[in-house]
Amino acid sequence: MKQRTIDHAVKYTGIGLHSGREVNLELQPAEEGTGIVYYRVDVEGSPSIRAIAENVTSTIRATTIEENGVKVFTIEHLMSAFHAHGIDNCKVLIDSEEPPVADGSSLEFFKLIQSAGIKEQEAERQEIVIDKAYRVEDGDKMVVALPYDGFRISFTSINPHPLIGTQYFDVVVEGDNYEKEIAQARTIAYEKEIEMLRKMGLGLGGTIDNVIVYNDEGWMNPLHYPDELVRHKILDIVGDLRLAGICRGHFIAVKSGHALNSVMAKLLRKELVK
Repeated sequence: MKQRTIDHAVKYTGIGLHSGREVNLELQPAEEGTGIVYYRVDVEGSPSIRAIAENVTSTIRATTIEENGVKVFTIEHLMSAFHAHGIDNCKVLIDSEEPPVADGSSLEFFKLIQSAGIKEQEAERQEIVIDKAYRVEDGDKMVVALPYDGFRISFTSINPHPLIGTQYFDVVVEGDNYEKEIAQARTIAYEKEIEMLRKMGLGLGGTIDNVIVYNDEGWMNPLHYPDELVRHKILDIVGDLRLAGICRGHFIAVKSGHALNSVMAKLLRKELVK
């Protein structure tokens, strides 16, 4: 496989999910071997942050990467769209600490990359090819990576709320499949958690237009899928695994979140990146 970048620059403006601030995002083509690199253009000198697992510094309600004292967070939805399109190299110019939330899914980012076009480059891609079983766990949570000729996610979500319960979804992650089955799955919040999150300075940009909210009676906005929670969990793990690289393998996850996803990404970087 050859490396890929986008064909031309594209822009998107929206509100940050946690910051609540307007943010301008621009994707630009990048040279071979660049990887995905964020540039904080609101900071003097436009410092860069490489989107690699070693740079993950926080996984509280979102994935944060940081380099040389500069960070960007809630990157998982954009990274998920990059992974689905097989984008190796791209510059992400951003004038805030987090990308726009859009509608809480990755669909807008998926379409943005589509609109930019995809350009094949000359250099060969170094895929993260799962060559044996890898397992990370934390109590009753786990992620297992197995050899597989493709990129597949099997996810089991277990939620004590009777409205949600146990959800399972299995998908081979590729362009059309991803757009149809995963890209539209939005982030989810329990109504009772919202006040606590805002006291922590999180979720300040969240509304029923970009977050699915549920309470003890039911859903407060219509669902895109009956099992939207587990599909969004898959969207997240696809983005978090992109911090290891473009993966080839079957990932089986149970109750995993950003923290454990990042542990797996770091393990794969350590074991498989030369």
